[in-house]
Amino acid sequence: METIAGVHRNHFGEIISFVTSGGRVISYRKALMEAENGLIQGVQTTQDTDGTLSLMPEPDQSFDQYPNLF
Repeated sequence: METIAGVHRNHFGEIISFVTSGGRVISYRKALMEAENGLIQGVQTTQDTDGTLSLMPEPDQSFDQYPNLF
């Protein structure tokens, strides 16, 4: 099972894609789908009050801890 190894951010600082431990670069939406299906370890999906799904790392972690890889 893969984990998140790094992130790609746009010029606004928003995460647009992830780098997995297997070396794949996947979009935020693809990472959401894979996390929901249990294919990516260490992240979970959460639903905002407006119904938008988002990814969250395990408790006591932040995506700010991941390197910004290109």
